[in-house]
Amino acid sequence: MILAAILFSYLFGGIPVGFILAKQVRGIDIREHGSRNIGATNVGRVIGWKYGFLALLLDALKGAIPVISASYIDSPYSLTTTEILLGSVAILGHTFTPFLHFRGGKGVATALGVYMTLVPIVTLCALLIFFIVYKISGFVSLGSIIGTLSMPLWYFGSSKVLHSADYQPIIFFVLVATFFLITYSHRENIRRLVSGKELRASQDAK
Repeated sequence: MILAAILFSYLFGGIPVGFILAKQVRGIDIREHGSRNIGATNVGRVIGWKYGFLALLLDALKGAIPVISASYIDSPYSLTTTEILLGSVAILGHTFTPFLHFRGGKGVATALGVYMTLVPIVTLCALLIFFIVYKISGFVSLGSIIGTLSMPLWYFGSSKVLHSADYQPIIFFVLVATFFLITYSHRENIRRLVSGKELRASQDAK
């Protein structure tokens, strides 16, 4: 059952929502427009922000549903470990989707769904950091990277300050791993940021 759940989480996370929306709404391949990414930001930039928000919601659900389903699986691992395993596989499915030759989105929206389900307070704090960075810079990519970086810091710091008995090293480890994965998936954005060629979210795809 756990192997079937892992496979389901990977394939479910790999559903290329942005690609499908662009095909259905505009009849275009989103990978040939804007930043050429299938994520929500590029979907919003190319075919309209209401579709961008829809892509964000659906991509987040791809992360949340596998985590929620962990409670119903006969797993040899603890509930938290099973949630992390299925959520992490969903993020990998989104980033390396088997439906588009293993080239998917950045993983941010799906990770948002995973961690909003797993550690909601930490995720809300990271979202606050994201919005502050985004409002100052105008770059979704920069906000995503710094917001993701803040998550293990929030988790570790709040656990120590509050002396929380809920602190689990495996959650801290997977938050750090997610930061490195998302930073890697943003490597082209980082190059454009350094060279001054990165598109702001408000800029037209042209």
